[in-house]
Amino acid sequence: MAGLDEVEHSRRRAGAVAAAPWAPSVEGERALKAVELYGNPAVGEVCLPSRPESAATARRLAQSVMLRQWGLSALMSEHVVLLVSELVGNAVRHTGARTFGLRMLRGRGRVRIEVRDPSRGLPCLLPVQELDESGRGLMLVDKLSDRWGVDLLPYGKTTWFEMRTAER
Repeated sequence: MAGLDEVEHSRRRAGAVAAAPWAPSVEGERALKAVELYGNPAVGEVCLPSRPESAATARRLAQSVMLRQWGLSALMSEHVVLLVSELVGNAVRHTGARTFGLRMLRGRGRVRIEVRDPSRGLPCLLPVQELDESGRGLMLVDKLSDRWGVDLLPYGKTTWFEMRTAER
């Protein structure tokens, strides 16, 4: 995302210190426990129950991978955690599935986050009015990610987004 790169670039120009290394906290301990319990989404797909509270687990897993394992910036981690929450929320709310999968991939200069569910119903990016109480999830994904899309599978779909990282 151009905006993210500009923010990171401007911080480096201004002489700001790079992202602090990940340090344990109460939330960090919960993130580590989530990785122990469910697995590491950067190693393979993690299967989570399709319940609203699974969004918190998915956020913790994403945060742990972004900060602790990959050492990426706190701002990028915040954006990824927010977008993971939106995709998981859509999978839980709109698919009727018992479970969904979360996978995180890191390639040269980018991260890709995938949420797989058994529904073949496609998500729609709809215009949102100021007073609407819902419907902003995909708008956020569209604005904060560099690319996003849906891959149809024989039995379901994978909704994904990608964000550029500072290294190339």
